[in-house]
Amino acid sequence: MQPSFPGLCPIVAAVSELANAGIEERGAIFTRREVVDFILDLVGYTADRPLHRLHLLEPSFGDGDFLLPAIERLIEAWGRSAESSGDDVLALGDSIRAVELHGATFEKTRSKVVEFLEGKGMEKASARALADRWLIHGDFLLVPLDAGFDVVIGNPPYVRQELIPDVLLAEYRARYSTIYDRADLYIPFIERSLRSLVPGGQLGFICADRWMKNRYGGPLRQLVSDDFHLKVFVDMVNTPAFRTDVIAYPAITVISRERAATTRIAHQPAIEKQALSALARELLGVHGTGEAVRDLAGVVAGAEPWILGAADQFGLVRRLENCFPTIEEAGCKVGIGVATGADQAFIGPFDELDVEPDRKLPLAMTGDILDGVVKWRGFGVINPFADEGGLVDLERYPRLRRYLDARREQIAGRHVAQKTPAHWYRTIDRIYPALAQTPKLLIPDIKGEAHVVYEGGHLYPHHNLYYLTSGTWDLKALQAVLLSGIARLFVSIYSTKMRGGYLRFQAQYLRRIRVPYWADVPSTLQRDLIDAAERGDVAACNRSVFSLYGLTKDEKATLGGNGE
Repeated sequence: MQPSFPGLCPIVAAVSELANAGIEERGAIFTRREVVDFILDLVGYTADRPLHRLHLLEPSFGDGDFLLPAIERLIEAWGRSAESSGDDVLALGDSIRAVELHGATFEKTRSKVVEFLEGKGMEKASARALADRWLIHGDFLLVPLDAGFDVVIGNPPYVRQELIPDVLLAEYRARYSTIYDRADLYIPFIERSLRSLVPGGQLGFICADRWMKNRYGGPLRQLVSDDFHLKVFVDMVNTPAFRTDVIAYPAITVISRERAATTRIAHQPAIEKQALSALARELLGVHGTGEAVRDLAGVVAGAEPWILGAADQFGLVRRLENCFPTIEEAGCKVGIGVATGADQAFIGPFDELDVEPDRKLPLAMTGDILDGVVKWRGFGVINPFADEGGLVDLERYPRLRRYLDARREQIAGRHVAQKTPAHWYRTIDRIYPALAQTPKLLIPDIKGEAHVVYEGGHLYPHHNLYYLTSGTWDLKALQAVLLSGIARLFVSIYSTKMRGGYLRFQAQYLRRIRVPYWADVPSTLQRDLIDAAERGDVAACNRSVFSLYGLTKDEKATLGGNGE
C-alpha cells in the first residue's frame, strides 16, 4: 500500500524523514510475548469472545509484537463462531486497523500477516485482501481512521520532540491538545487512541510512566480525568518487559471510556506466562483482590500527578494535604540555582576569574555538600546582570569585557544568545546577588534519600541544586522536616523514580510537601527540631517530625518508623 498522507503536501517531506529514520529515532521498542498476552487479557481481547464483532486498533504495529497475537486470537475466535462458514474478508475486514510509518517494517510485517493467515488455511487472495484492509502505511497522528474502536493496544513510540521536524511538530500541536511543554511523541498517541474509543472501549498500552507524574503529562491526565477511567495500572519498572534491555520506566495502563473511581494496581510482576495470566484474572476479578493487587480510589484527580504508591501512603498524604498548608503557603520559597548554558565559560576557580570583584559570586555546587555540610571548593560564577535589572554595560567593566570576549565563540553559540544577539553574554537564568547572602537549605536533584544541607548565606547555588529560603520558618527546623520520612514520602509519591530507586528532589515535588505554620509549632517542639537538625540525627528528626504532624502508630509504621 502507499503511505497515507492525504492533503498535507507541505509536511510530506517531514513525515518521510521520520518514516525513514532508524530504530532509535523512531522510538521502536519491542515487547515480549508474555507481556503482550497479559495486556490482551486485561482489555478482554480473548478468544472465548466473538472478536469478529469488535474493532481493534494498533497505532504503531512495528514487527507485529501486538498485532500478530491479536490476529491469532481473532482467527481462533472466528473458528469457534457459528458464522465462520461465511466470507472471511467480509466478516473480518473491519475487525482490525493497524498503522505503521516505517516502510520496510510495514512490508515485513504485512508478509508475516499474510503468511500467518495462509497457515491457518485461508486462501492467498483472502489473506492478502485482509492484510490490505487491516494495515495502514502512514503516520498514526495524521491518517484518517474509521469510526470508534472497542480495543486499542500497543506500545507507542518514544520519540523526543527535538527529533521531530519542526513543521511536523507544528502540525501535531495543531491537532492534539495534550502536546505540552516537552511532551514526547507517545503523549499524542495516547490522546488519539483514547479519543478513538467507543463508550466502554478499553485502551491497553505499555509505555513510559513519566507522563503520569511530570509536568508535561498534565493535559493528558486532565483528559483521562474528564472522560475516562484508569482501570488498571501495573508498574513494570525493573522487569524484563521488552525483548532488549532498554533504559525505560515502563508501566501498563488500561484506560476505559467510562466513569469510575477505583483503580486496580500491581507492581513489578514476574514476567512468566502463568504468573501473568493469574495476575490478569486477579486484576479483572469481581470478588475483591489478593495480595498482589490493591484497589485505590481517587488516583486520577484532574491534571494532578497520579499517586500510585501503597494505599496506606496514599491515605497519609491525603490526610496531610487536607490538614496542612503547602511549604510555600507556610512562608518558604523553593527555587533552583543558576543555569548558565556554558559552565566552562561562566564558572571557574573564584580567585582566577579575572573580572571586577562585583562581577563574580562564590558558587555552591553538589560537590561542595557531599558530606552533609558545606565544604566550599572555591568555585565562582560570573554575574553579567546589573543590580537594577538588565545586563551590565561592558564599557564600564573592562576586565569583564576582556574575559567574555576571550570566550565569545562559546558563549555566543548558545541558543539563548542566538535568540537575542545583543544580549549574547547573559546567563540562561538571571542572577540575584542577594540570594548568595541569604541563609538557605541546599538539596541535590537526584538522591536515594533526602540530602538537605544548611548554607549560612555566603554562596550562590548552581543549577543542579534546589534551595529553600524562608522568612517565617527557622531553617534548621525546616531542615529536620526535610530530612525526615515525611519529605521522602511526598517526593516518592509525586516524583518519577530513577533507576536504582533514586528519587528526583525537584522543585515541583518539594513544593508539594505540607508543613504547619511556624507560629503554630509549640516552642518546645521548635527547639527539638532545631536541635535534631544541628546534630544531624535523622532518627531524632523523625521523632520530632512525627510529633509535629500528630502521626498515629500506623502512620509512623507507614514511614518506616517503629510505631512508638
